[in-house]
Amino acid sequence: MENTLVFKTKIGSIELKEQNAMLISCQFTKKKDYHVNNKFLNKCKKEILEYLDGSRKKFSVKLNPKGTAFQKKVWQGLQGISYGQTLSYKNMGEKFNIKGYRAIGNANGKNPICIIIPCHRVIAHDGTLGGYSGGLDKKEKLLKLEGISFN
Repeated sequence: MENTLVFKTKIGSIELKEQNAMLISCQFTKKKDYHVNNKFLNKCKKEILEYLDGSRKKFSVKLNPKGTAFQKKVWQGLQGISYGQTLSYKNMGEKFNIKGYRAIGNANGKNPICIIIPCHRVIAHDGTLGGYSGGLDKKEKLLKLEGISFN
């Protein structure tokens, strides 16, 4: 069974979905707040709010993103990009031995667990932001929160 929680943050509303005490989705949404009495989802919410207020740099919640084997490899690589650091799609491919930086970009765009799987830390090779499925305004805010400058 899947459970859902929607809550407001300083950068927009976030919808969390869990299944079997593992996070399967964290996405920006326009939905209204929706609260459930779920210990795991409340922990996820708490950790995201701590990250957004600057007091958390790593997440401890268990993840189970749904995707292809290639997408999961890319998402695993994203989790290897430290707080306050960025990589280009090309550098990410080199660092994590993943072929095809365009394919890496496509997998990033399908990341079902934003913020916690930090696809916002991947920027274009020329130092510009590139894309972000949550919106470039949110990517900018997340990078600035981590003290990252960009072109």
